[in-house]
Amino acid sequence: MNKTDLVNAIANEAKLTKVQAKAALEAALCAVGGALAKGDKVALIGFGTFGVVEKAAHPGVNPATKEKIIIPAKKVVKFKAGAELAAKVK
Repeated sequence: MNKTDLVNAIANEAKLTKVQAKAALEAALCAVGGALAKGDKVALIGFGTFGVVEKAAHPGVNPATKEKIIIPAKKVVKFKAGAELAAKVK
């Protein structure tokens, strides 16, 4: 499913126009992204939890030169599926 498919599904399920559904999806994604950028968690009961975790710097290897390098620390987005979502996938 891509973004267009998701907009169509939202429009159908919520009885909205595609324009309204796209605006709602964009607003939701913007709100989630904004919360994560501030370091907040986003918990959607029954769906899952989005959060930001810090990955420590660690050694690695440059595949082109086989040279050992240090991969710098970074923040990454993590998602943990809720019980209801996990049950639907099984």
